[in-house]
Amino acid sequence: MIVIDLYGVRHHGPGSARSLRQALLALGPDVVLIEGPPEADGLVRLVGDPEMEPPVALLGYVPGEPKKAAFWPFAVFSPEWQAIRYALGAGIPVRFCDLPAAYQLAMADHGKARPRTDPVSELAEAAGYDDPERWWEDVVEHVPGTGVFDALAEAIAVLRAEDNEPDPRDAVREAHMRKVLRRTVKDGYQRIAVVCGAWHVPALLACAAAAAGRDLPAAAADDRLLRGLPKVKATLTWIPWTYGRLAYASGYGAGIRSPGWYDHLFSSDGQPVERWLGKAAAVLRDDGIPASSAHVIESVRLAEALAALRGRPLAGLEEVTEAARAVLCEGSDLLVGLIQRRLVVGERLGAVPAATPRVPLQRDLHDLQRSLRLRPDAESREVDLDLRKPNDLNRSHLLHRLTLLGVRWGIPQQGRTRNIGTFRESWQLTWRPELDLALIEASMWGSTVAAAAAQRARSVAAGAAALADLTALAERCLLADLGDALTDALAAARDRAALEGDVTHLMGALPALVRAARYGDVRGSDPGRLGEVAVEMITRICAGLPTAVTSLDETAERAVCDRIDAVHSAIGLLVAVPGGHGSSPRADMAGVRARWLDTLARLVPRCPPLISGRLTRLLLDAGRLSADEVAVRMSRELSTAVPAAAAAGWAEGFLAGSGLLLLHDDKLLSLADGWLAGLSADAFTAVLPVLRRTFGEFAPPERRAMGTRRPGWTAAAGR
Repeated sequence: MIVIDLYGVRHHGPGSARSLRQALLALGPDVVLIEGPPEADGLVRLVGDPEMEPPVALLGYVPGEPKKAAFWPFAVFSPEWQAIRYALGAGIPVRFCDLPAAYQLAMADHGKARPRTDPVSELAEAAGYDDPERWWEDVVEHVPGTGVFDALAEAIAVLRAEDNEPDPRDAVREAHMRKVLRRTVKDGYQRIAVVCGAWHVPALLACAAAAAGRDLPAAAADDRLLRGLPKVKATLTWIPWTYGRLAYASGYGAGIRSPGWYDHLFSSDGQPVERWLGKAAAVLRDDGIPASSAHVIESVRLAEALAALRGRPLAGLEEVTEAARAVLCEGSDLLVGLIQRRLVVGERLGAVPAATPRVPLQRDLHDLQRSLRLRPDAESREVDLDLRKPNDLNRSHLLHRLTLLGVRWGIPQQGRTRNIGTFRESWQLTWRPELDLALIEASMWGSTVAAAAAQRARSVAAGAAALADLTALAERCLLADLGDALTDALAAARDRAALEGDVTHLMGALPALVRAARYGDVRGSDPGRLGEVAVEMITRICAGLPTAVTSLDETAERAVCDRIDAVHSAIGLLVAVPGGHGSSPRADMAGVRARWLDTLARLVPRCPPLISGRLTRLLLDAGRLSADEVAVRMSRELSTAVPAAAAAGWAEGFLAGSGLLLLHDDKLLSLADGWLAGLSADAFTAVLPVLRRTFGEFAPPERRAMGTRRPGWTAAAGR
């Protein structure tokens, strides 16, 4: 006699997983069918590898089109995972029975599936619960035994009978499940266990009942549904997954609210509430928050009392969270949020064995991670690199190469250390499952990280239209130590600069090139070629700048002023570039700076007020103007004959960034004070926003010193 048992489950539930194992032990099947892509049948054996650590996911993708991809995640508490583990331990076959990924990925291009109400939500609402997760815990997760499968099948059958707009994709998937079930019976198996989403059980019941009586139903209707479906070539593999991606907050359609909590319920051998609150206390202690055993005991008592008052069989996540908030966290939502991140969701990253099929680029990265001792982790962590150390320098090259490939494992931390310009770098590393898909997509460029990044850089250099993009690419090539690609990027930048007619584009592109030239020696690179291109660009900027500063509106005036500042800073860096441009590099670079300052000096009388004030300040700082000369100019620009708005613009440009100049030069402070004091009430109101913006940029100590000082004071007088 053929026995076919259908086990409808929620895809990730510890109670379902535990009950399913009991049912399988009782049935003793000789084959297990599981909802999932049949192309992965050959990968099932890897689940038994000691190196396989859930959470993991099956990744299905189309070679050459990796953006066509789908994931089938599994956690240790997923019923399907436990079914696979049972089958491998019992030495019986396990097969996936869902519609093949080749069809599912092709169907993704033919519109989205019709969204349907979550059946768990509907059943919870019918039972009077406002929270479907709490209903599921009460009815399934906290109730031992196998009777829940029949109850769920009956309830889902009622919901499906009331579904007036069935999803055609469900119909196709279920037709294929029935097809696999028929084939399994024909293959001679006597005791068949089918593990699938509870929603699909009613669609398989009739087929299972008929097959059990050896009276297989006609397959003509299912064959018609499956005939002519679009199809692509699909490849499947295992990849590490995270609990964060199992949560429905990540957008995962079959997600759950609390993967970490479910893992705890499944893994705990008795006293789950006590153990959970003990873990919560440990999380707080790790962050320096006092949490004693007395706190844990009182939290447990409160959680159990809340469960009893609410008529729940066991304290659930709501009860333990409220108990932790009241006792362990003393009402602090911030501390509750910490427990939520560390425990309730829990950023655990799974692992797959070395035998898992991978593209060459994935294998190369895996080898590099091991050799550089740079382990991927789902938990965000900061890594500081000392570029004078060979291993740290190689780590930096790797992270920059991956960034160029679009595999953003690391994010540079600009706030702590400048990424170039010192011997240190700081990165924030977070490995996310989708980065494996990004690696597969990047594999079109090469089989190793270095080769792929270089080829990707050459492709960008060949296709980039904007000069700023090319100089930024040159900087990234230097950071990634891609010497050959750097040559191509520089050649493209030089050719593009020669054709560039907009001087503001040249100004926007220069800083990245100069940063790379200035700090190339820190990374063992030759900055000479970068400096040559930068000098050519500066020459063109000096020639075109007089035209660029005329006929500007307010927005364009500010943009040009910012770019002048950036070019001025870049030239200051370029003067210090070591290595070769001409026979006397230092003298030549000093000549470049002199040419730039001469250009600024000629522009001052012809510029709008904001730019004129800024150029005056730059020339003063560079020693091209004396304090007396600046005082004369300031007196003229802030005189009563000048409109208040124009005077305010000049003052903003002159003072931008620092007020120390006024503090150290009594004459300039007196001029500024006299101008402000002489403004009419209307004029002062009109220029107040500009003044607030200008003085608001000063450091707090500067503002305090300026507020207490009076014009006419000197250091001696202050004493």
